[in-house]
Amino acid sequence: MESKKSKEENNLGTLFFSLDYSFDANLLKVHVKKATNLPAMDIGGTSDPYVKLFFLPDKKRKLSTKKTNKKPIKVFGIYDYDRFGKHDSIGSVQIPLSSIDLAEPFCGMKPIKSLTQTTLGDICFSLRYVPTSGKMTVGILEAKNLKKMDAYGLSDPYVKIYLNRNGKRLKKKKTSVKKNTLTPYYNESFAFEVTQEQLQSVELVIKVVDHDQVGSNDPIGKVVLSKKATGQALKHWMGMINVPRRPVALWHTLEPDED
Repeated sequence: MESKKSKEENNLGTLFFSLDYSFDANLLKVHVKKATNLPAMDIGGTSDPYVKLFFLPDKKRKLSTKKTNKKPIKVFGIYDYDRFGKHDSIGSVQIPLSSIDLAEPFCGMKPIKSLTQTTLGDICFSLRYVPTSGKMTVGILEAKNLKKMDAYGLSDPYVKIYLNRNGKRLKKKKTSVKKNTLTPYYNESFAFEVTQEQLQSVELVIKVVDHDQVGSNDPIGKVVLSKKATGQALKHWMGMINVPRRPVALWHTLEPDED
């Protein structure tokens, strides 16, 4: 039996729309009619909703009748406009075009679904330490199953690397941004100077962030490694120390970023 909380999270309203495809002009016309029973996103108990339209697997791709292994999906992203900050995502509606007969105009209604995801994803990176030179090399390799941060069901992830000591940030670096993916591949390396003495007290923070062109970037999750860490993080840290000069690569499950 579905819990009351689960029902409330799934009760995000209904979107009414129509699709009309012209085979001659190779053009899809989308009419967003209305949305009903949207949740209140503002303190006053209302919302300022608007809808963004996306086309997957490529947001810039035009509708085509050519055969492809990737099935096109029309996505309606429903947002709450915020004048003073980042616009909040209410939910989304995804329409696989393969499930609709576009020979005739289509009028439909679909429940708006939440983008909530319980897991944040996993990241694989390598650590290498050379005691004689005091050089620590962090190799950001890839990530998978990242949390969906955008209404069209993808993210624009990049990785931040922080080297901290006693609560102070010593160094920070970041990877390039990978567009429209939940499985980014980076293969980028970053070097830090860390003495063997500092190695006993520093912490390394690997943070995955979703890049946003408008507003602030959203953290997806992080991994914190140090001599005081536990589990997989401690195993990786000690592996780096116990096997010097060789890169040690491991997968980690991202933890919530509470900063």
